[in-house]
Amino acid sequence: MKAVTWQGKRDVRVETVPDPTIEEPTDAVIRITSSGLCGSDLHLYEVLTPFMTPGDILGHEPMGIVEEVGSEVTNLRPGDRVVVPFQISCGSCWMCGQGLYTQCETTQVTGEGMGAALFGYTRLYGAVPGAQAEYLRVPQAHFGPIKVPEGPADDRFVYLSDVLPTAWQAVEYASVPQGGTLAVLGLGPIGDMACRIALHQGAERVIGIDLVGDRLRRARERGVETFDLRDFDSEKELVAAIRDVTGGRGPDSVVDAVGTEAHGSAVARLAQNATALLPNKISGPLAERFSIDRLAALYTAIDLVRRGGTISLSGVYGGMADPMPMLTLFDKQIQLRMGQANVRRWTDDILPLLTDEDPLGVDDFATHHVPLSAVPEAYDMFQKKRDGAVKVVINP
Repeated sequence: MKAVTWQGKRDVRVETVPDPTIEEPTDAVIRITSSGLCGSDLHLYEVLTPFMTPGDILGHEPMGIVEEVGSEVTNLRPGDRVVVPFQISCGSCWMCGQGLYTQCETTQVTGEGMGAALFGYTRLYGAVPGAQAEYLRVPQAHFGPIKVPEGPADDRFVYLSDVLPTAWQAVEYASVPQGGTLAVLGLGPIGDMACRIALHQGAERVIGIDLVGDRLRRARERGVETFDLRDFDSEKELVAAIRDVTGGRGPDSVVDAVGTEAHGSAVARLAQNATALLPNKISGPLAERFSIDRLAALYTAIDLVRRGGTISLSGVYGGMADPMPMLTLFDKQIQLRMGQANVRRWTDDILPLLTDEDPLGVDDFATHHVPLSAVPEAYDMFQKKRDGAVKVVINP
């Protein structure tokens, strides 16, 4: 089959690789019909290269048709149309019983000290072959895949794999009070969808912050009040402007949908680039133990949120020794929640919204659809935010 493989920093290629097969009785094999290109994929494209191996198959937002199932997969049969969550979880361990599917004790990558295995995402999360391919082996298929109806185009459902539950959890974790204000830092796919979900759930006011014109425009068209970072000389000016329109206190809740690739933090960016050039045996431990993050967005969130407010982190951070302003966090009595989205925890809440009325605007959420052969160019376009790229869907 054809698949998108990682070959080095900013180097992804479409190659011929062996077809996946059933390896365990709880496996399934699906034929991919749609697969997303995610902001998290850009971390592998540039920042997290020390944890990658040439030939790794990328992608973690799959949707497709079941081709084959293992003997213990009784809930699926060939021909079923399914969306597959980006994390691999068993549904029956203690952690899954708590709704913490990203901490699944069956698939935890214990050798790396990490949580549940993920599709297409570095050795830290199991180096499981990913979904930017023609076919995908799905472990724990007795629980993970979500059956969806025939009829509507894939775009109606494909975001159940990652975008929708990640944005939903971000808003849930933000705990916006009734009549409150939510600020969202970063209007890429997750930030954009978090704004839509917050408005749908009744947030009195949603403020979106970015520096890409197309993303700001998309958010405004959905009723979001936007602030363009380019209009301010400093983060403090931005924070002051938002405080001015929120009673002098700041928003009740902030979602950081940016993460490790935040603009700014020039020294941290230099460290990221330098680390990526080192041999993996050296760069991996350095990247795990020392900062590879640009924390500009998180620092802004801490400064921006009102005292006693909540910050919800959905953007991915990777460093383990990054300086945190603990005095400010403590003094402002900030609540901080974070983590990979527990996909199956939220899908039953989300599915009723994927109706003919399409209240979240999923049908036209993608800005680009590309064939597998065009994916290397799509990575470059998405990373450079060219051509209005917000969400790219791959159709093999």
